[in-house]
Amino acid sequence: MSKIQNQLKLAVAKAALAYVPDQEIIGIGTGSTVNCFIDLLGDQQAGKIRAAVASSIASADRLRHWGIEVIDLNSVDKLPVYIDGADEINCQLHMIKGGGGALTREKILAAASTDFVCIADSSKLVEHLGTFPLPIEVIPMACNYVARKMASFGGKPIVREGKITDNGNVIIDVHNLVITDPVSLETEINQIAGVVSCGLFAHRGADVLLLGCNSGVKTLLPYSHS
Repeated sequence: MSKIQNQLKLAVAKAALAYVPDQEIIGIGTGSTVNCFIDLLGDQQAGKIRAAVASSIASADRLRHWGIEVIDLNSVDKLPVYIDGADEINCQLHMIKGGGGALTREKILAAASTDFVCIADSSKLVEHLGTFPLPIEVIPMACNYVARKMASFGGKPIVREGKITDNGNVIIDVHNLVITDPVSLETEINQIAGVVSCGLFAHRGADVLLLGCNSGVKTLLPYSHS
């Protein structure tokens, strides 16, 4: 990762602090950009929030390192905001997520939150999703079956070696997919028996994108053709 990219990640992480409400419980995702956000939150504003719900064990450990309480989603009535990154994101703020393997818990927290703030550097903004391989979390016994189904969609499925998710499942990364309709494809994949969750975040995309660019942090809202 380049020094410039690190600076962009830090810039969007700092901008995201403005979206953190006082004395509330917030959702926090997983990944290198989120790690920057957690470190800034812990260093500067740890007392601002009541607690956090984390999308992974790794993020939970990082939050606890800063003295931030981590609680279970089942103990929470509401999450006013969820802050997370993306592996790819388009102008509709549909995303591919799951490069770190936490896609299912990320999807749950996104669904449970009032607002989803995505933080990313400019390299993640794309015209069409699919250059980044699409992660799919799969129950182990269904791995070969799901892989064959994804091959029938035109993709090249590869099981992620040595990766077991926090939920005890495996990840299939699907390469070479042409994703022209993320919403429909997400629905199709989710209906395959054995799929726990897929890394397309189209039905529930981001509400705001904080995009780190050389000229500064841009705030983008979902683009509409209407």
